Amino acid sequence: MPARTGINWLGALALLIAVILIAPVAWVAFSIFADDQGTLAHLANTVLPGYVTNTLVLIVGVGVGVLIVGTATAWLVTMCEFPGRRFFEWALIVPLAIPAYILAYAYTDLMSHPGFVQSTLRDLTGWGPRDYWFPNIRSLGGAIAMFIFVLYPYVYLLARTAFLEQSTCYSEVSRTLGHTAFQSFRKVSLPLARPAIAGGVFLALMETLADFGTVSHFGVHTFTTGIYQAWLSMDDLVAAGQLATMLLTFVLIAVVIERAERRCAKFHQSRRIRDLYCYRLSGPRAWCATLACLTPVLLGFILPVAILLNLSFVDGHNLFTERYAVLIGNSLKLGFFAALAAVAPALVLAYAARIVPGSLSRAAGRLANLGYAVPGSVIAVGILMPLATFDNAVDEFMKATFGISTGLLLTGSLAALIFAYVVRFMAVALTTVEASLTKIPASMDEASRTLGQNQFGTLRRIHLPLLSGGLMTAGLMVFIDVMKELPATLILRPFNYDTLAIQAYRLASDERLAQASTPSLVLVAAGLLPVIILSRRIMTTRAGRRTSTSRPETEPAL
Repeated sequence: MPARTGINWLGALALLIAVILIAPVAWVAFSIFADDQGTLAHLANTVLPGYVTNTLVLIVGVGVGVLIVGTATAWLVTMCEFPGRRFFEWALIVPLAIPAYILAYAYTDLMSHPGFVQSTLRDLTGWGPRDYWFPNIRSLGGAIAMFIFVLYPYVYLLARTAFLEQSTCYSEVSRTLGHTAFQSFRKVSLPLARPAIAGGVFLALMETLADFGTVSHFGVHTFTTGIYQAWLSMDDLVAAGQLATMLLTFVLIAVVIERAERRCAKFHQSRRIRDLYCYRLSGPRAWCATLACLTPVLLGFILPVAILLNLSFVDGHNLFTERYAVLIGNSLKLGFFAALAAVAPALVLAYAARIVPGSLSRAAGRLANLGYAVPGSVIAVGILMPLATFDNAVDEFMKATFGISTGLLLTGSLAALIFAYVVRFMAVALTTVEASLTKIPASMDEASRTLGQNQFGTLRRIHLPLLSGGLMTAGLMVFIDVMKELPATLILRPFNYDTLAIQAYRLASDERLAQASTPSLVLVAAGLLPVIILSRRIMTTRAGRRTSTSRPETEPAL
């Protein structure tokens, strides 16, 4: 059939897009064989043990922290009734709007030696600088705390969705067997939600491995800071590539563990949708639940935003200056073009999976999604290495043939930076487009074909109008992520091309935290938009009403 040729061509195009997107990661993976291993041996004898140790401690600490905070708060707001529950349903998502490095800047101003907390302590006690011990916020433990405060919403979102989708039949059977509410949670609800919780922890760990601003500001040496120093400080692209390869190994191990966890934790879910019964808490239990939910919101959003607002009003920069107009314009430009560049191939990949379902389209989707699990610094190195080789080869050829030096044509260009954003955030766009496409029934495709439309005519006349909202949401999510992205922007940006994230990082690196508060607040405000969208959609996950029960034997022992 003529349509079959077009369909096969669409599947091949989807696979080609996926291969292009995964090429930077593959280039990094092979960079470990770039020389005679002299650089790798030097790294192993000097900085590599510290990178490995700090990275392992970081991911273990963050993993345990987000697991406890995200799961506990998700179960409380889903299964219990206590003061402030409706507020916490959406407020617990809000810390996701703050990049971890912005949180680090705020807490450094609050908790450092000249900060408000220690200054007040010295004023009240009369102690000198060496008369007391105070935990150092700029440490590995401080970095772990920052990541927990801003990344637990990943676990909260997925765990809450899993709890909402669980049938109440399981908890009712558990209660008839004499289990308390906490025992029912531990033995029934938690195992059923384990795949979703593992997915949330995985996302939080990927963000932790990808971070540069937080660990750099706190002086914690990890693979990400090592990659940045090797490339920009030491001008050693081979060392940067080999460090990126080692970091990629950590990422792949995490991916394998997460996939194995999902395969080993599959359960049959009852399709019976009944009213969701929750436990009405009272007295100390109710206020303990309120405090448990208030603490992460307070530490992860309210307090840091208050600190930034105070710094901005006291000694911040005026946002309405020519310099900040340029910074905002650069950030908006990168976000806009990266969103366009990501949504178009995401539509091709999602549509190919719908039209030609099979191993080819599945492979294309999985390859395209891998970029989100790879830190921006690794992607940046994977793009720089081939581009630098290409630019140098062209320059040598032009010098030898025409006596003209072409310089760097692609390295350090906006095109390279936008490509890095597309590789990094393709999974965000693709997941959103696929979710919107699955809501369109297949019967509409069949009706379109009976009216003489081919697959591309159906896409143009039927799917695109119905997908407009989903495409805009996908573009918005990519736009906000690009606004906050720091490692890839630092490495790949053109010379003297700054953004709000770069400005905040640069000022904070110079210990000018008050001035860094202004661009930081703009980034926080930009991040609130997708968080609001998530909070509005999450309550539509489950059918059925919410009903409270106050039977004494069902109250959880907190």
